[in-house]
Amino acid sequence: MKPADLATRTTALESAVAAGEGRLDPALLVSARAVVGRARERGGLSAEHTVAALAGATGSGKSSVLNAVAGADLAEPGVRRPTTSHALAAVWGDGADALLDWLDVPRRHEMEPSDEAPTATGLLRRTRTPVGITTGLVLLDLPDHDSVVVEHRVRAERLVERADLLVWVVDPQKYADAALHERYLRPLAGRSDVVVVALNHADRLAPAERDAVLEDLRRLVAADGLAGATVLAVSARTGEGVDRLRSLLADAARRREAATARLAADTRAVAREVVAACGDAPPARAADRAQGALVDALEDAAGVTTVVEAVRRSARRDAHLATGWPVTRWFARFRKDPLRRLGLRRDEVRVPVERPDLQHTSLPQSRPSVRAATATAVRTYVDEVTAGAPDAWVLTARAKGTDATDRLPDALDLAVASTRLEEARRPFWWRAVGFLQWLLLAAAVVGLAWLGVDALLAYLQLPPLLTPDLTIDLTRWGGGTFEVPWPTVLAVGGIVAGLLLALLGRLLGAVGARRRAARVRRRLRESVVAVAVEQVRVPVAEELDALSACRTAARTAAS
Repeated sequence: MKPADLATRTTALESAVAAGEGRLDPALLVSARAVVGRARERGGLSAEHTVAALAGATGSGKSSVLNAVAGADLAEPGVRRPTTSHALAAVWGDGADALLDWLDVPRRHEMEPSDEAPTATGLLRRTRTPVGITTGLVLLDLPDHDSVVVEHRVRAERLVERADLLVWVVDPQKYADAALHERYLRPLAGRSDVVVVALNHADRLAPAERDAVLEDLRRLVAADGLAGATVLAVSARTGEGVDRLRSLLADAARRREAATARLAADTRAVAREVVAACGDAPPARAADRAQGALVDALEDAAGVTTVVEAVRRSARRDAHLATGWPVTRWFARFRKDPLRRLGLRRDEVRVPVERPDLQHTSLPQSRPSVRAATATAVRTYVDEVTAGAPDAWVLTARAKGTDATDRLPDALDLAVASTRLEEARRPFWWRAVGFLQWLLLAAAVVGLAWLGVDALLAYLQLPPLLTPDLTIDLTRWGGGTFEVPWPTVLAVGGIVAGLLLALLGRLLGAVGARRRAARVRRRLRESVVAVAVEQVRVPVAEELDALSACRTAARTAAS
């Protein structure tokens, strides 16, 4: 894959910082923002100039090296320490003023090819250009990074961050100093193409000693993560290695790649820290696997089993009221409707469709045991879906899970209250059986009334009513022929048939109640799933999405 350009890296790092806000280490975010800011600021300044900084400890000879490279006594080396309080710049080429202002370098020397004596004009002094460097270079002499004056160290560190090319000047006595390697060189790991380590005062060493020191210095620099950095010996006094150093600086100025390389390396380095802070991606489809257990727990918390059982019993009650024997069915009205007891009988009290928030149930969701079980289920879900995620994201996801736990009782209650429970549903067969029951009851009443009138007439010794008989022929089955008066047939038949029809209606009503309960259970689970997704999964997924966005953007910046 083709490496991303600096603009793409910078934008990606900025996106990673935005996604990691409030989750990543604040110090890392500050560092990343600083890199983005430097890239944007440096990109708006002179692209024609390469800023090379001579950095080093007290007594390393930075000023002498600057003079040797520039071919003129620009800096004033001294015995007293610290020598350099403000950075000094040797500038080859015009148009670097804005860049030097950004670097906050007040002492400037403009180098130009001239046989005339140098002149001084304010902060800018003009000096003859040495052989080898033509234009496009800004060479800085920095304050000592180990200065006893804190202000000097701060200036040096600020310019070390902003320079395009770093030349670390070390001497044979301090080249292995732990502070140099741990505080300055090691943080530059991965930037070997913009780092040069110059062993100054090489003339003080015998050839064998110099080779041994250079070898040890290369080993230390490689251990700092700068295996590809140029390490060379120089002597500002004898001029040894100065031409090579000047050639390296001139080549960097000519190619004009050091600024981009430094900023890209800084971006990569901090982006890799962000990638490491983002950790590994959580297991794929972890949320799908964990959601089932969460929904099961929320079903218990919502009282779904209680509601389903209430739906079944209420449906059986309604079926009995609609299809039972009319003489006894009214007894069922004295039994409280289970759905009404839970506040779920909505076919009697209507709630406006546009105000579902007005619907509430009487389910006992505020019990401590229910809330504890809900909190445990949410915590378990968050832990499963964030497995492997960095602690910062896990803690943020847990905080959102805790907030969701506080909202779940009302959300579950509303979900149950707004789920269609079919309490108003009246199957056609209920009406048919109910109508038939009334016909049978009417027949029984007619028969009983007929028999009663006959009994009264007989008691009063009056002529009886004309009573036809129903002839029943059982000879085909080995029986005889019977004649039953129609009043008896109507009375007995109406009662027996009504009772049998009521029994059949009860059986069918139980089957229908179970089916209704099954349908309602599916709807309630769908409602609980919707609550789980809205209240728990989506907020936690937002954290994981932010983590994924941060990791992806950081990887782009670090590529």
